[in-house]
Amino acid sequence: MAGGRRRDGQGPFWGDLIGPNPTDRAKNGVKRSLLVEADGGPLAVVVAGANVRDDKLLAATLDAVVVERPKPAEEVPPQHLCLDKGYDNEPAREVVRERDYVAHIRRIGEEKLDCNTGEKRYPARRWVVERTLGWLSKCRAILVRYEKKAANYLGLIKVACILLWYRRQHRLSLLR
Repeated sequence: MAGGRRRDGQGPFWGDLIGPNPTDRAKNGVKRSLLVEADGGPLAVVVAGANVRDDKLLAATLDAVVVERPKPAEEVPPQHLCLDKGYDNEPAREVVRERDYVAHIRRIGEEKLDCNTGEKRYPARRWVVERTLGWLSKCRAILVRYEKKAANYLGLIKVACILLWYRRQHRLSLLR
């Protein structure tokens, strides 16, 4: 009997939750969907194949928040969620509405300019997420995925997020 078949609990040879990267000659890759707070602290992270669209990961990312969200009330202002143009479709807007967020999604092809000066009225906040992804990419085990199982890779990303929060808390404690 040949031993080449997979047994229970074994994923594909190259690992699970990977897919062909549409921008890198279809090499296998991973997409990390990240939700951050206003200052760049990571709140949720989800891993999927590189060929999965961003709006398909939105519900999983919002459900993966580790800090419990306050209940919406009359005296508490609603929570806002800033998204980029990749989320400009009706299913993404529906997911945001179901979770009681106020969506700020730039329309595809739209550039918000001030009527008087002709300059951008509200600058994009995408750099906050990109900066956090850059901080996470400093961890070598996260930059290149060496783990075959997605659960192990996701665990490493979460440990790196904890490290980011610890460093931030330590830095703030030194300022007091």
